[in-house]
Amino acid sequence: MNTATPSSVPTDLSPGHVTVTPSILYFGTPVVLLSTENENGSFNLAPMSSAWALGHVIVLGLGAEGQTAHNLRSRRDLVVNLPGPAQWPAVERLAPLTGRTPVPASKRGSFRFEPDKFAAAGLRPQPSERVRPPRVAECPMQLEARVAQARPDSSGDFLIVEARVLRVHADPRIVVSGSQHIDPAAWSPLIYNFRHYYGLGPELGHSFRSRTA
Repeated sequence: MNTATPSSVPTDLSPGHVTVTPSILYFGTPVVLLSTENENGSFNLAPMSSAWALGHVIVLGLGAEGQTAHNLRSRRDLVVNLPGPAQWPAVERLAPLTGRTPVPASKRGSFRFEPDKFAAAGLRPQPSERVRPPRVAECPMQLEARVAQARPDSSGDFLIVEARVLRVHADPRIVVSGSQHIDPAAWSPLIYNFRHYYGLGPELGHSFRSRTA
């Protein structure tokens, strides 16, 4: 039963909605760069934008045929690097590359094999402390992590990975001085919004649970 009173009904809604069929559902999610270890001991770096956090567990959605998924099935260490808006050109340089050879059938014609993703993107590897893959030096936030569980999704096209964060590194400019908190006024993730890159806009408010209000 609808018990809303006239005063509680939103007044800023459009007259109606239209039914659409988007080609992809990237509705404004952070971009991350995943560094993983290849079979030969070299390292792969791949952009993706299907990541979210549950406490200190990061859930990732990866294409099942990609090199990152291939690596994480047998080598559990990874780094979840979070670029800021200034790094979007480097992310886009990585976008048409794959570390898998031969190139998977689903990527042929649009992607090319590149063994040195760091160099191709113009990014610098930085040694990690708890895992083997390196961090991305230019990224303001870096999460060293280890896979706890990996399984195919219901379609079989994707690999769903749960990774537990072991160590968090942050640029001191985005940390509240004298605390362990990330400053939301200083940190702006790179957002992938329907295949376009954005940063954050001005703050609208804060949660009652915020410790940095």
